[in-house]
Amino acid sequence: MTPTLNPKISQPAPVAPRRPHSFTRHGITVVDDYAWLKDPNWQEVLRDPSVLDADIRNYLESENDYTESLLGHTASLQKTLVAEMRGRIKEDDSSVPAPDGPFAYFRRFRDGGQHELFGRSARDGGETEIILDGDQLAENQEYFRFGGARHSPDHRLEAWSADIKGSEYFSIRVRDWADGADRDDLVEETDGAVVWSADATAFFYVKLDDNHRPMQVWRHRLGTPQADDVLVYEEQDAGWFTHIHESSSGRFCVIAGGDHETSEQRLIDIADLDAPPRLVAAREQGVQYSVADRGDELFILTNADGAIDFKIVTAPLDAPARANWRDLIPYREGVYVIDIELYAGHLVRLERANALPAIIIRDLATGKEHDIAFAEAAYSLDTMGGYEFDTTNLRFSYSSMTTPSEVYDYDMASRTRILRKRQEIPSGHNPADYVTTRITATSHDGARVPVSILHRRDLVRDGTAPLLLYGYGSYGMAMPASFSANRLSLVDRGFVYAIAHIRGGSDKGWGWYLDGKRDKKTNSFDDFASCGRALIDARYTSAKRIVGHGGSAGGMLMGAVANRAGGLFAGIVAEVPFVDVLNTMLDDTLPLTPPEWPEWGNPIESEADFNTILSYSPYDNVAAKHYPAILAMAGLTDPRVTYWEPAKWIARLRATMTSGGPVLLRTNMGAGHGGASGRFHRLDEVAIAYAFALWAVGMAAS
Repeated sequence: MTPTLNPKISQPAPVAPRRPHSFTRHGITVVDDYAWLKDPNWQEVLRDPSVLDADIRNYLESENDYTESLLGHTASLQKTLVAEMRGRIKEDDSSVPAPDGPFAYFRRFRDGGQHELFGRSARDGGETEIILDGDQLAENQEYFRFGGARHSPDHRLEAWSADIKGSEYFSIRVRDWADGADRDDLVEETDGAVVWSADATAFFYVKLDDNHRPMQVWRHRLGTPQADDVLVYEEQDAGWFTHIHESSSGRFCVIAGGDHETSEQRLIDIADLDAPPRLVAAREQGVQYSVADRGDELFILTNADGAIDFKIVTAPLDAPARANWRDLIPYREGVYVIDIELYAGHLVRLERANALPAIIIRDLATGKEHDIAFAEAAYSLDTMGGYEFDTTNLRFSYSSMTTPSEVYDYDMASRTRILRKRQEIPSGHNPADYVTTRITATSHDGARVPVSILHRRDLVRDGTAPLLLYGYGSYGMAMPASFSANRLSLVDRGFVYAIAHIRGGSDKGWGWYLDGKRDKKTNSFDDFASCGRALIDARYTSAKRIVGHGGSAGGMLMGAVANRAGGLFAGIVAEVPFVDVLNTMLDDTLPLTPPEWPEWGNPIESEADFNTILSYSPYDNVAAKHYPAILAMAGLTDPRVTYWEPAKWIARLRATMTSGGPVLLRTNMGAGHGGASGRFHRLDEVAIAYAFALWAVGMAAS
């Protein structure tokens, strides 16, 4: 079935004026009729949305009004969906307390609260104290999101950060545990992360530059103005981002820099603030590495020496250069080492093979290894870290598409586990009512693409069920087959929910990622379409009963498959979609452009990259043909995928397509890349996407 328009609608679709802007690069002239939707003052708009050009604001608001007019008849359905999803949330939920010295630190929500509370209790239990109340801090703010919170080594202070625009400019403050008051310290325009000095008199942070790039590491001494802060490190390559974190032992602040192909790390001894950062290994094009420390020995996760799926090496702290790296866990093709956690006596590595993760534990004294295994056909597994280094306790989480999240404490010495928390679904959830399974799709070139599937056990596979097919496929990010309470609102209405583990992600190893980037990017799109066809062949659904869903780079995927395989879909939901790929990659003033060139190619310098991107960029390949119904969702203050990308895309679609649709744009005028802030406000946006999906397959009254 195709979506039926609201019979009460009289409002016509907005028509964006065509104001042709042309440019020529590598001998090719490109005409962009909607370039005017990019505010020349966009950097200031990120800081203050009220300065947005009036013509652009009026256009975006007219699109919002049009979307509301078409989806307005689903308002009751949206309220029902929100109520269902909220009913599955334990409103007074709390994390498992994480011990650190005399205390155990936790995060929790109050009943009805939108934002987290940060607190602690004595290590062995007892009365709790709250240091940060997110609900209170968010009062009178249209947007509020914590960037992070970290207690000082002496447990007296809490450094915390927040973003109140949605533009990911985080301000850092310091709160005293003794009286709950913020000190005068205020550090602005940061990425939100903090690493304390050993004596808790100072902290390190990363400042964003005028192009919203994290390029500088600074040291702030408590009680002094930000103007007196000391620059510790500055990255000179505009294509590299810089971040900081604590090392495994807590001895160092790690300065981690890199792009999507190369990395480099430095160590700052937090007990010696005047010592310069210590380089681990000089950057080499294509070599990535990350460092964990244990006394005088470093453990390094790297792809050096052709280890496509990564390996683990060791090096002495006083001579950590590449020449001194020695293999500890050699490279094994097809077994992707995702991450490592280092403890005083154990090394933990998280691996993935054929889209299934595993935790492997190595006793560093004996060299013996064992794994933690699970039996479901598709599941998600992750280590959770902690504050303490000299411990045998490993905390990890497990879930599947049918099994709610479980948190375990695992004793690495005795090999025993304790369930510390199981996600509670207040409205009820019986995993036995659902099925998690996998199939494999064969792509255009013979590649075998895993598809994780969730459906009700009583589903009849006769090819008539509606199906939501989710995908991402970029930056080496894998899509875990984890539990989501929200998606049950679709599944309980008869939907099949499927995740396509396409190339461009690392679901089947780092080589799987390399086969879906740059000149191989179209493999991602063809894989996704092949997954849709495989689901049809397996009689889970049929053509035009599928709704595609993806966000950010997954939104680019949605735009590309709409152009290339639109006939498979009843509808497409593209959240903050990266669809104007060519123009964005040609603009080196945008926050993410230079660091993204290794992922997509540099069309400024390379004619081949220009032609490759031009050949698939969703905005540039909109054609005069039939398109499925499309909902694009944007955020005005989004620094990652700027608001004008989906705005231009929808304008061109509406002006060019010959049939199908409708195509809708909804811009959140008070949020950025992550959408609405607050755990319940976010449900409003999920409900809009789900109501659209139901509407696209003729089930909006369900």
